[in-house]
Amino acid sequence: MRIIIAPVMKKYRDHYFLKAKQENYPARSVYKLKEIDKRFRIFKKGMRVLDLGAAPGSWSLGAAEKIGPAGLVLGADIQNTDTAFPANVLFRREDVFHRSAEFEALLREKGPFDVVMSDMAPSTTGHRGTDQARSAALCEEALAVALAYLIKGGSFVVKVFMGPDVKNLADALRKHFAVVKSFKPASSRSESMETFYVALGYTGLPLPDPPLESSAPSTV
Repeated sequence: MRIIIAPVMKKYRDHYFLKAKQENYPARSVYKLKEIDKRFRIFKKGMRVLDLGAAPGSWSLGAAEKIGPAGLVLGADIQNTDTAFPANVLFRREDVFHRSAEFEALLREKGPFDVVMSDMAPSTTGHRGTDQARSAALCEEALAVALAYLIKGGSFVVKVFMGPDVKNLADALRKHFAVVKSFKPASSRSESMETFYVALGYTGLPLPDPPLESSAPSTV
């Protein structure tokens, strides 16, 4: 008799997958955000949060719990979700990098935000270098959104695949934030390329350089 042995589900996946189901989260990724918040104290009651790449909604739900009914989470993703959100979460199907006029108006109405966060990842090809480069490009675009809509002193959380482009991301973050840390939650798969950058204390966009004074003599 031929015996087929099914592969054993890894303990970490089994634990977080089942935990998410039991606690009514659409994905196990919520526990990464919970670990980040436990370590860095990102969220406070009444905050406004922008969640980039929000589907299926676990990060939005996790943030909503922390900020309470007086706060607001605005989530956006190119994919839709059937997750039932509480009243303090607004979800829009939107490409946040090619925003509609309506969504731009919503950002201005609901912002500026205390936290901008992104758990986005590219569609993977299996080629490590390509996947890392695409992840870094997403991070750069997410950072551009954060710089436009974060309140001064706000926080930015972003997922990135580790690779040679990560240093450029860290350098860019340090230009605009008082504290920049990398963090890999225990709930991330050990073999995963992902890590998270947590940037605290947004210093605001730098003022433009003043115009150069003309050396020509005045005609007045």
